[in-house]
Amino acid sequence: MARMERADEERLCRALRAAQDGDEESFRMLYRDVQPRLIRFAGALVGPDAEDVTSEAWLQIARDLPSFRGDLDGFRGWTATITRHRALDHLRRRSRRPNGDVPVEALTTMAAEADTEVAALDGIATRDAIRLIAELPRDQAEAVLLRVVVGLDAKTAGKVLGKRSGAVRTASYRGLRRLADRLSPAPADAVPPARLAGDVRPLLRRDKNGGTGAEGVT
Repeated sequence: MARMERADEERLCRALRAAQDGDEESFRMLYRDVQPRLIRFAGALVGPDAEDVTSEAWLQIARDLPSFRGDLDGFRGWTATITRHRALDHLRRRSRRPNGDVPVEALTTMAAEADTEVAALDGIATRDAIRLIAELPRDQAEAVLLRVVVGLDAKTAGKVLGKRSGAVRTASYRGLRRLADRLSPAPADAVPPARLAGDVRPLLRRDKNGGTGAEGVT
């Protein structure tokens, strides 16, 4: 399995270089790798508007890709940064809209299409898991999303958020611990702990014990 993952990463690294030179098939390969991560990330920030946000992000990604400098991890972090900026722009625009623009009743029907796509993704990317993460304090939610959902290391996630890697580890650990606490006494109809906690427990241990700058974590 590890060998297959390394081979996949190597193919994506080659695709990144080729896509920067204009190869369309390589760009599609990068899109298939990154888009599921981005739509989960955006979904926790803007809910059913995630597809609109990621579409805006990809317009900028495609435009600026030739000038990108970095490796595959850096590319994933770069795309997450762009998506986060588009999501924050979207939230600012939405906050300025008159309250009467969208009836409250309409909000209950808007989530179906995007939620269906998110729920079809593997592992942590279930609708209920994303909802649980979105209910965390903002700094913890973003740290968990970037580390567990997008798959960034603490240093790269810190660049996305404009924070030190230690601060990201701390926020990630606290968010994961809060999720674990919520899931441990879960009722029968809740998200099974193995579905979510099985993915986050290794990070929970690592962020508690292995990261510099995670002072104050108990």
